[in-house]
Amino acid sequence: MRFVRVIAGMLLLVIGIPALLAGGGLWLVARHADPGGAYAARFETVRTPGHAVVVTDLDRLLRREVPFARGTQTRVRLDARTPDGPAFVGLAPTAEVRHWLESVPYASVRRVAPARGPLPVRTEAAVPVVAPAADAVRPPLGLPFWVREGIGTVEWSADDLTGEPMSLVVMRPDGRADLTLDLRAELRAGWVGPVAWGLLVVGVLLVACAVLLLLRPPRPREVVFVVEPDQVPVLAGRLGVTSLSGLGARDPHSVRPAPAVRQLAPVGSGVSEWSRSAIGAEPARPTPED
Repeated sequence: MRFVRVIAGMLLLVIGIPALLAGGGLWLVARHADPGGAYAARFETVRTPGHAVVVTDLDRLLRREVPFARGTQTRVRLDARTPDGPAFVGLAPTAEVRHWLESVPYASVRRVAPARGPLPVRTEAAVPVVAPAADAVRPPLGLPFWVREGIGTVEWSADDLTGEPMSLVVMRPDGRADLTLDLRAELRAGWVGPVAWGLLVVGVLLVACAVLLLLRPPRPREVVFVVEPDQVPVLAGRLGVTSLSGLGARDPHSVRPAPAVRQLAPVGSGVSEWSRSAIGAEPARPTPED
């Protein structure tokens, strides 16, 4: 039973300590949110001679760079401005965006690296695959394939990215080229606080149970004699009892005798003043007549 308690205690520690560490990390993250519960980040200025800046597969980029932005109860808002004013921001199926921009140059976002300060944005140029059309730079606002769109800002949730791949497009409201963007993102994750406190509570309970199991003192073992019935009198005699049922019992009427006190007689001449000597008198020697 002691072995089982040790194994159970170690398993509880293996689960409880990581839960405590994860809960503490999330609690530290939750402390960096603003009073409204949002986490804000600025990006480096993005410049391109093309007509737009496109995140080809937004869901894949978020899973690779900021996976916690794909959780439930999570909303992301992107603010974009150009030197002339607010920019257009839209979310649409990747196939529709690729077909719409196939005749104009644009910049494709390859990576957004999390870092301290403004987040670096790595882009690569996407050249047109067909000859420019007459309406290639028509204003993007109001096109039918947008799932989310806005001037200056757009907001989406994880549910908007399920299903077919979605692309994020940022460009001038009039569709002109030579684009310079100032970007700012804001993340609201309602699950961070409850998950952090839940992990902390579960971790404390598991570690406490593990300590109780590992530090619990062992119970004293009982000695059990298994003998044949005809050997019971022999065992009782060797143990000094009349029967095994009275083993360890004490007669309440019996009085333990006090140890005898030995008295010594003084060595030398004279008569002993002790009433009782421990060493007996020398026996009389027989006379010759005897």
